[in-house]
Amino acid sequence: QVQLVESGGGLVQPGGSLRLSCTASGFTFNYRAVGWFRQAPGQEREGISCINTDDDTTYYVDAVKGRFTISRDDASDTVYLQMNSLKPEDTAVYYCARAAAFRRCVARPPVTSDYNTWGQGTRVTVSS
Repeated sequence: QVQLVESGGGLVQPGGSLRLSCTASGFTFNYRAVGWFRQAPGQEREGISCINTDDDTTYYVDAVKGRFTISRDDASDTVYLQMNSLKPEDTAVYYCARAAAFRRCVARPPVTSDYNTWGQGTRVTVSS
């Protein structure tokens, strides 16, 4: 079965950290871009970070730059999102996705229409 599996979400206090994982099952990232998106209640899904798995170029939206780090591990076909200094406004369901062929992670927020394989999401709640 071809799927992306996210894990690592949970409840954390403001200022805390979480590391999200996105593991490919039944396929590989195959040098495609991988993006992280989030969707807060009542809001649209927004792209926050991405990585090209062939050259490790990355992008972050301003809201997470300096706090979040995207990385990958080829051996396990996993992409990570390390989230530090979490804020209540980071509360959302976080999704990872693999880009369609020939879609790259570039210097702009990732857009959902460029990604065609999605995980089920993992919930992150930042609250005291």
